[in-house]
Amino acid sequence: MRIFITGIAGFLGSNLADYYIKKGFKVAGCDNLVGGDLDNVSKEVTFHKAECEDLAIMKEIIKGSDIVIHAAAYAHENLSVFSPSLIARNIINGSTSVFSASISNKVKRIVFCSSMARYGNIEQPFDEDDIPNPIDPYGISKLAAEKILINLCDTYNVEYNIAVPHNIIGVKQKYDDPFRNVASIMINLMLQDRQPIIYGDGEQKRSFSDVDDCIYCIDKLATDPNIKSEVVNIGPGPENEITINELFKKISNQLQFNKEPLYKPERVNEVKNAICSSSLAEKLFKHESNQDIDGIIGKMIEFIKSKGPKKFSYNYEIEINNELTPDTWSKKLI
Repeated sequence: MRIFITGIAGFLGSNLADYYIKKGFKVAGCDNLVGGDLDNVSKEVTFHKAECEDLAIMKEIIKGSDIVIHAAAYAHENLSVFSPSLIARNIINGSTSVFSASISNKVKRIVFCSSMARYGNIEQPFDEDDIPNPIDPYGISKLAAEKILINLCDTYNVEYNIAVPHNIIGVKQKYDDPFRNVASIMINLMLQDRQPIIYGDGEQKRSFSDVDDCIYCIDKLATDPNIKSEVVNIGPGPENEITINELFKKISNQLQFNKEPLYKPERVNEVKNAICSSSLAEKLFKHESNQDIDGIIGKMIEFIKSKGPKKFSYNYEIEINNELTPDTWSKKLI
């Protein structure tokens, strides 16, 4: 089986690649290395440095693939409010290019990694049958890409599935990006003896997903012949919800960090509570997500310690810089 993974040097993509190499797959993939790191990529991977938006290149490097997993994305939900052109171009144009190249190369199946940002600020827990109502350009772009994929695959008779991960954390997650990955940002700051930033009152609720658990579900969406044309939330359900304040306490306890966080004004268009239902995944995959948040945090701490704390890199342009833009970004305070 030949599998192609976009964003293969990133957090999810590189962990997927490691998983499929162990299964004996031939693994290839691409990354533009803006949010990824070559150190994440196994030597057994056929790697291409490429932009997903470049259709000609994508057509060439996807040749011969049986399955394409589109994991590449500038996964910056909050930043998308202030850099909408950057995010929309990457998510909508990049995804459409990958889908077009895949179909042109007659791949058997495409798996698109969407986001729970597709749901927006609706009643929780988010269920796959809910009518999505995204409230930021990132969520809107992910939902648009889903619709394009479904339309193209139905037109050209190509199998597809859509994974909806939420708040994935674990080893290999980028920890020097000031715009995303709250747990990694906190760990990186605390290891530098710096106070983490919490936006709003810190009582917003999330349900963090172990990357290994998500990979199991994505594999089912990629390889199970009986699972097709599905949109599936992957990750733990409401029973695993945790506030950002509680997350801070868990990390600070493990690191024996004694300073309080710095509280900043809440970010515009940020969903207060974002929790997904996992009932469909449990039904389809015969698998229940059992998250050990303390264990995951411990692994992340050891990974970041092994690599060493890093200064934060502001790799993305802020297109709209005004009174609504968090000063942590505009003034590069993180």
